[in-house]
Amino acid sequence: MKYIGIVLFAILLVTIKSVVVKADELSCLAEAVYFEARSEPFVAQLAVANVILARVESHRYPDNVCDVVHQSKKWKGKPIRNKCQFSYWCDGKPETIANVDAYRESVSASELALKGVVLSQTGGATHYHAAYVTPYWATDEDFVVLGQVGSHIFYLDTRN
Repeated sequence: MKYIGIVLFAILLVTIKSVVVKADELSCLAEAVYFEARSEPFVAQLAVANVILARVESHRYPDNVCDVVHQSKKWKGKPIRNKCQFSYWCDGKPETIANVDAYRESVSASELALKGVVLSQTGGATHYHAAYVTPYWATDEDFVVLGQVGSHIFYLDTRN
């Protein structure tokens, strides 16, 4: 695998845990990683996958990957633009996977996360955002910055 060095570095910073998933959950996780972080390094894609899986484990979010990544406010059964937990899902653009190599990398990062690899910078994080924006919740005292991986900043929600 071309990212062995990065993965070995990441494994030094991880906690391993057991996760049982269905095949469709891998597909949903890889889709989210692809659309949220495909231009990021492999380790940053793993970090995004970690957040999604942390949400699955939290009582504040749905209990499966597909429902977490597709969580949104809806009108007539369709997501309302810009009212989703993950921006790609309701940005008004079709979810078309155009870069097969990037998708394969997203699948690899997702598989690693599903096997229980968790980066220390994302351990328990249920939120992240791109470094060039500051969402309203990022300044709330309940959210603690865990670190930055690639162009995303990761947060622990202390209310969990």
